[in-house]
Amino acid sequence: MAKLPLQIEIVSDIVCPWCVIGYLRLRRALQNYADRLLPEIHWLPFELNPQMPTEGENLREHLANKYGTTPQQSIEARQRLTDLGADVGFTFNYSDDMRMYNTFNAHQLLQWSKAYDRETELSQRLFNDFFRERKNVGNIEVLADAAAAIGLDGQEAREVLKNQTYAGAVRELEKLITSQGVSGVPLFIFNREYAISGAQEVSTFEQQLQQLLDETNPE
Repeated sequence: MAKLPLQIEIVSDIVCPWCVIGYLRLRRALQNYADRLLPEIHWLPFELNPQMPTEGENLREHLANKYGTTPQQSIEARQRLTDLGADVGFTFNYSDDMRMYNTFNAHQLLQWSKAYDRETELSQRLFNDFFRERKNVGNIEVLADAAAAIGLDGQEAREVLKNQTYAGAVRELEKLITSQGVSGVPLFIFNREYAISGAQEVSTFEQQLQQLLDETNPE
């Protein structure tokens, strides 16, 4: 039986822990349908903190300022995310001195990587760099190293970021996404017809995949 092609677009920011968890839950669901579906995944940019300065901000202070999160709530949220990450095989390595960073350069790098069909690998590398290694994912050298680590040309990545080659393209995509009413991430769009918002359970993704299959091959 031929596999059904499936386009999945993921609206995401690489400093969003729920984007990591949601993607890995989706991946688990796709693995359960590997004999029936042929997914093609693309990542779309969303900046949670577009005004974040280059030097970043302490994560705990950032959450307190933005959401009113108390220190105790922050501790509890970090533990919950750490536990949920472990369930899907991802390590969140939080610390009190962890910082939030501007991600505009990272989204430009992801846009560049699309030409090489490496955006999913790069996304996973950047998630790892931020949440596990606590690196500044807005820094050009950090991003060039990430590109090189997955087999892309680090020097080309460096030049693309220094020249802001994809700045305009990313801004246009961001405007398009927000104009369609998207105000949070993650968002998973299937064949530009169905969407699932948030890091839903594996079973929720499986139900969506099954629905797509049933509609394509009705009894």
